[in-house]
Amino acid sequence: MTVLDRTAGDVKDRGLAEAGRARIAWAGAYMPVLAQIRDRFEIEKPLRGVRIGACLHVTTETANLMLALQAGGAQLALCASNPLSTQDDAAAALCDYGVPTFAIKGEDNATYYSHIESVIATKPQMSMDDGCDLVTTIFTKHQSQLAEMIGGCEETTTGVIRLKAMQKEGLLPYPVIAVNNALTKFMFDNRYGTGQSTIDGIIRATNVLLAGRTLVVVGYGWCGRGIASRAAGLGAHVVITEINPRKAIEAVMDGYRVMPMSDAAKIGDVFVTVTGNYHVIREEHFKLMKDGAIVCNSGHFNDELDLEGIERIARGKTEPRAFVAQYELHDGRKLCILADGRLVNLAAAEGHPAAVMDMSFANQALSAAYLAKHHKRLEKKVYDVPTEIDEEVARLKLSSMGIEIDTLTPEQVKYMASWSEGT
Repeated sequence: MTVLDRTAGDVKDRGLAEAGRARIAWAGAYMPVLAQIRDRFEIEKPLRGVRIGACLHVTTETANLMLALQAGGAQLALCASNPLSTQDDAAAALCDYGVPTFAIKGEDNATYYSHIESVIATKPQMSMDDGCDLVTTIFTKHQSQLAEMIGGCEETTTGVIRLKAMQKEGLLPYPVIAVNNALTKFMFDNRYGTGQSTIDGIIRATNVLLAGRTLVVVGYGWCGRGIASRAAGLGAHVVITEINPRKAIEAVMDGYRVMPMSDAAKIGDVFVTVTGNYHVIREEHFKLMKDGAIVCNSGHFNDELDLEGIERIARGKTEPRAFVAQYELHDGRKLCILADGRLVNLAAAEGHPAAVMDMSFANQALSAAYLAKHHKRLEKKVYDVPTEIDEEVARLKLSSMGIEIDTLTPEQVKYMASWSEGT
């Protein structure tokens, strides 16, 4: 693919902009917290003149985040954080809104990194990442630009893991706020968003009936919890594989079967990986799977699946449906890999519902404003979202839902602060 004028963006078809605008507005109607922040930003301009380079899933929800940041005075450039997650109409509309966007659904690896380079060429002062590819590309190939960087935000568990590894080695180039670690992000986005959208992606890609099937969830973090609960709600028999004994016992207490992947591989009908780790389903596991097994990933990188391994043991591959690669093994069994092993919820469906991304992106917007204001006193570390931001997002969300909660009385405040109160 040819990269167009960097100032304009590179999208599939500018003619899709009108449809994109309509869908962005639809998503925005379900994002009242971000809308309130956008109105505030319009007045306060907390990001006036700050150049933000963003590498995120280019969806209608992300478009609403970009418009909020733009209202706050930011100068923006956006690229995709995954080759298959882009919604082409949203990308086209963002260009019309004056946000240079470099993203095409299905772009090859070379184009993917070319688009990251296009964002870096705008000389960002702040990064907004989903998986850390933007940060690592700046760090490895554009060291001269690091002096201009004042900070960044990271949206995903995978990205936070990579950033903390950089920090541990003394290589983190600037302060980064782990938006993923906000309670109003991971307890809702990861659990309810990933839970619903992953099941949605599997069903859209395959039309499989989950009731009565055995669905194996690889990893019982917040994403795994969400997928497991939604699958169980549809009547699936849920099996969990884990390496962490505390998470494993939690899964048992939640009513699921827990076993090693070597055992789960033999009985699973559908497999979903959500670990952020490398090759959690390997060639040895593919060899054990039953005929017709469906395998997909909802973690950030497709490295969770040993795709080279299944290629080695297959004698042929067909594509019977969009986003379905069916491998025929030498003994005649057929295994299906969905969406090239990439995020099935974004590749084969639409990603998280707007209502849950409302909180995630509210954290992003407020964290960016916090960095713009406080970056000079921050160290080169990974920071959690400040508690006051996390709680503000929760309050705004409750208010938008028409829900009121209690407040402490003066006596209760005194009691909770005292050590002398007893029986």
